[in-house]
Amino acid sequence: MRLFLVFLPLLTFASAITTHAATPEDLAGQVVAKVAGASYVLPLLDSRVSVNIEGDMATVEVTQRFVNEARVPVEAEYLFPLNQTAAVYGMEMRVGDEIIQAVIREKEKAEAEFDRAARDGKAAALLTQHRPNMFTQRIANLMPGLPIEVTLRYVQMVPKLDGQHELVIPLIVGPRYESKALELVEQDEDAPKPENTWTVSEVPAYPQVAGLDLPGTFTAERVSLDLTMVGGVSVSDFGSETHPLAIEVTGDGLTARFADGKVLDNRDLVLRYTLGGDGIEAASLSHTDARGGFVSLMVEPPAIPDEATVTPRELVFVLDTSGSMAGLPMNASKRFMDAALKSLRPNDYFRIIPFANYTQRFSHLSMRATARNIRNGRAYVQSLTAGGGTEIDGAIQTAFATSQPLDTLRIVVFLSDGYIGNEAQVLRTIRQRIGQARIYAFGIGNSVNRYLLDAMADEGRGYARYVGVDEEASEVAETLAADLKSPILTDISIDWGGLEVRDLTPSRLPDLFAGNSLRVYARHNGTGEAEVTLKGLVQGRQAEMPVKLTLTGTQGEAALPLIWARNRIAALTRQVAVGEQPDAANKEITKLGLEFSLQTQNTSFVAVSKQVVNTSGQSATLAKVPLPMVSGVQKTAYPTGFAGSSSPEPQAILGFALIAAMTLLGFRRRLA
Repeated sequence: MRLFLVFLPLLTFASAITTHAATPEDLAGQVVAKVAGASYVLPLLDSRVSVNIEGDMATVEVTQRFVNEARVPVEAEYLFPLNQTAAVYGMEMRVGDEIIQAVIREKEKAEAEFDRAARDGKAAALLTQHRPNMFTQRIANLMPGLPIEVTLRYVQMVPKLDGQHELVIPLIVGPRYESKALELVEQDEDAPKPENTWTVSEVPAYPQVAGLDLPGTFTAERVSLDLTMVGGVSVSDFGSETHPLAIEVTGDGLTARFADGKVLDNRDLVLRYTLGGDGIEAASLSHTDARGGFVSLMVEPPAIPDEATVTPRELVFVLDTSGSMAGLPMNASKRFMDAALKSLRPNDYFRIIPFANYTQRFSHLSMRATARNIRNGRAYVQSLTAGGGTEIDGAIQTAFATSQPLDTLRIVVFLSDGYIGNEAQVLRTIRQRIGQARIYAFGIGNSVNRYLLDAMADEGRGYARYVGVDEEASEVAETLAADLKSPILTDISIDWGGLEVRDLTPSRLPDLFAGNSLRVYARHNGTGEAEVTLKGLVQGRQAEMPVKLTLTGTQGEAALPLIWARNRIAALTRQVAVGEQPDAANKEITKLGLEFSLQTQNTSFVAVSKQVVNTSGQSATLAKVPLPMVSGVQKTAYPTGFAGSSSPEPQAILGFALIAAMTLLGFRRRLA
């Protein structure tokens, strides 16, 4: 019997796809191999998330199981998210009975080691970071009938938001809008509109090769959860509004799993809980090892009601009306706006700035929050429709383009899913224009770009909150909008006394809001006890609070150096994004990644098996692991023919097309 291998070149890829009956409709980025007229999704993926929470620290293991059901070797490539604050410190690969501990390398060296292993027929795994919350896992020589498991390990602190601790475990990467213009100025409604289109920043690329006579299967529910929580303080209100959980209370804590065993990875997992014990305004952690001393200081604001802050506000609402916000997200956003406008104080001012392909305005200047103006503003918001791209940079320029009313605090409120690819340009614009304004970011959706929205809030010394798109989304949006808090503790600084510290993160301390907390990390040279003083303004008046630190040795919190290094790397990554001494920052990122064995944009984990698994003489063919569409996001936000995949660099599409064409020509020559 003669074997025919069918190649699907990129230029006709979307139209050539035939979806297998077993493939659910909400599966995006389908990669289908065709054999003798039959088609099937290749390869399969199974994920297991193991979480251990101790107080406000979480250690997480993510195990990805790759299976090749074709009859030829493949190279699997899988795009997936992690929490943007995760310190990824370890990777392990299991091939049959062989367990390989990955090593950290400079990115280019790791890629070369991976490519060499692939050519030698060895199994190999390579982890690449594209953004702080977006990664690609590549598996070389995934052989038929020989599953490969890759386990990632990371640690992170769990932030306190509105009185509860919130742990977010991202499960899916949403689409990204790529602007053709690096900078976009505001346009009039009658001006020509940019011809930008929705893309996925991860574009399907290479042609596929498949085995023969193998039916396709796909398990939609492919992610499981195994969570354990222990600690010396009581825990209450543990649960998730994004996923039903089966929770069991144990002698020293609790355990949890998904109620249905496994879930489809089409929305982020959000866990919330309340820690018992007396309220504290400051606490510290420390650790010392061969690398030096590390200290973390947690600060909470004093219990002062928000109403006590009487400074008039100028609220600038920047509202995303792009295509990805259509449907449920737009409905929740409108309800948020309605509640926010109704909650304005008589001495407040406001503006409304919708944006999609171009920026609109409800009014050119801020308007007083009179009953009539609020009524007109609410009607204007209800008339808005969603469609087009996400030119957020132009909206930011507009938000800061006017003079604010005298003696007011400018608060810029962003409502968006953050589905853009040019985060760096957005952050640069904010840093250049922010002045003394504050930024509140509200993410609307089930898997929003938290990296961008958190970073915007950090730049604006404000806060970020998120509204999942489900049957209660509008109620949550309304509750958040009615409570647009003013900061309680502002202009925060720390007097470290006689303690010598360096490399503080964050370098610019944000404001503190009721129910939140702030952690400051630093390296130090010192032992024993030290006293530091927290300083800030409460209702415009200077306030101070002394805090005693006990600097422990190696018996301290062992994960603290990793968390400090990850926060330092995040600060340097932001520095690169906004163009502040990028060369020096990149060098330090690489140094920290190697010293602390951390995944960064400049360092990668690579694992290579000792044994040769591919003895067939066939080169492995690239197969992209299929991704679901984000729940609640309409298909119009995705490109026609596919809605997601695992290739991380959008600018590479032309190169991929050329490779596809060259591969096809080369294959034909070999057949000749």
